[in-house]
Amino acid sequence: MRISCNILVLASVISMASGFGGVTRRGRSYQSSLKMMSESAPTPLRIGTRGSPLAMAQAFETRRLLQENFPELCEDGALEICVMKTQGDMILDKSLMELGGKGLFTKELDVALLGDEVDICVHSMKDVPTWLPDGTVLPCNLERETTNDAFIYKDGSVTSLKDLPDDSVIGTASLRRQSQLMSINPTLKCVNFRGNVQTRLRKLDDGVVDATLLAIAGLNRMSMEKCATSVLDWDEMLPAVAQGAIGIQCRSGDERALKYLDVLNHMDTHVCVNCERAFLEALDGNCKTPIAGQAKIVGGEMVFKGLIAMPDGSQKFEVERTGKPEDAVAIGKEAGEFLKKEAGDDFFKMMVEMSPQQVLGQITK
Repeated sequence: MRISCNILVLASVISMASGFGGVTRRGRSYQSSLKMMSESAPTPLRIGTRGSPLAMAQAFETRRLLQENFPELCEDGALEICVMKTQGDMILDKSLMELGGKGLFTKELDVALLGDEVDICVHSMKDVPTWLPDGTVLPCNLERETTNDAFIYKDGSVTSLKDLPDDSVIGTASLRRQSQLMSINPTLKCVNFRGNVQTRLRKLDDGVVDATLLAIAGLNRMSMEKCATSVLDWDEMLPAVAQGAIGIQCRSGDERALKYLDVLNHMDTHVCVNCERAFLEALDGNCKTPIAGQAKIVGGEMVFKGLIAMPDGSQKFEVERTGKPEDAVAIGKEAGEFLKKEAGDDFFKMMVEMSPQQVLGQITK
């Protein structure tokens, strides 16, 4: 299985490279290439994205949907993909918690959007803070992929978390995953494991860790789903808020961008993501607090499940709610407020006061 997975990694990189037509890579000092174009040329719709293979796959999917729905965007030069490096992409030897958490993968894109260097930004929604910079909106979510986590064991011989041998080393930078893993087996050792999907799989093949977890949505988008040993149910590993969802941001008053994004928006996904983000906002979520939350619409009813936990998995608080989809934000907010009260002030005070090193010490002891 690992050999075929390596082939898939190579194939995905080649596929990404072959799709780079109409792509511009730029740093913060970029001056728009539009200045070199004839003033009579139509202004392209500029799509801002990170440069990882997964981010590029999401940008290309956005481009495909735009061209599918708007024939004028199929013309040469009508769309431009603008690739940017974020702080989160450049610093890989520290955990997200140590670097300051949310916003690490979006700040540079926010600045480019507000500076009129790009017209829309494509994000993995789980990377987007619950607050947005003034002057920007996030009106569009593409139809959501499967939200579950994929479990990948070094030789494929272990298929469930409960069957992991004691003292197994798990590669993950996610406190959400770490806390749920350690609540199942406190002997597991979780180590910081960052980088793009291809980098993480190479580390697994090199024997750096025994297993890792990735969002199955990302593997699906790069046609690498066969790399997964198994796909975990919510009861075994509850996914992150907004996992599996792509969000597209634009400037508040940009009527052209808003017109395009209104057509692309998948309302069921948008409603569920709004519920989950309201839950996260109610908890004042940050990368020091393990938080998971997922909503789905079943038979016309909104079903939500959320949890918070201590980093070492020693305490875990869970909530489930149902209601009408039109009440999505209220459902998420109430669930977050319930857990905040259930866990108590001491729980959150401890999480705020703990340094990143203390939190990591709980995990790797």
